[in-house]
Amino acid sequence: MEIDKKKLQENIVKAKNGNQVAFRFLLNSFWGTVYGYQLKRTGSENETEDITIQTFSKAFDKINTFDEKYAFKTWLIAISKNVHIDLLRKKKSSIAFETSKEQEEKVLLIPDENPTPEDKIIREQNLAKLLRDIKKLKPKYQEVIQLRYFQELSYKEIAEEINEPMNNVKVKLLRAKKLLSEIIKKNDKH
Repeated sequence: MEIDKKKLQENIVKAKNGNQVAFRFLLNSFWGTVYGYQLKRTGSENETEDITIQTFSKAFDKINTFDEKYAFKTWLIAISKNVHIDLLRKKKSSIAFETSKEQEEKVLLIPDENPTPEDKIIREQNLAKLLRDIKKLKPKYQEVIQLRYFQELSYKEIAEEINEPMNNVKVKLLRAKKLLSEIIKKNDKH
């Protein structure tokens, strides 16, 4: 799918200003590209998904360093390669991934605009049907949805609960909401 260059540039500028809708646009537009690239490299869906989540976390954290002279897709793939290399190194040395306090604080600056279209769809479902649809998600997405919407934890609390950086939590939630929204829409058509 070819992305309109003007729309892409507008969303990059908005993302640099902390616009959550722009982050969601970029995530949705490039998830498949980064995921497909990594799946060929790793051969593992779980590992690919983790790398893709970390890629977008780092990209959103460093969005202000993106230089418009380069293609956004190329920039994301470069980040993705580095994330994968880092993970391979960490597997060898088995050192846990941690973000700096400064990175954590930057992520807090990304506003949580409510409600998103996905949030609206999710809330409109009756509980039993919603729980059935949530069970169709991969366990890592079920967990963040459960913690955010049923236990009503903050991003910071979720990050502590699942022992992951807050920027990973935000990307996982964006992705989980999109996938859940697609499941709900698909079920409504049947």
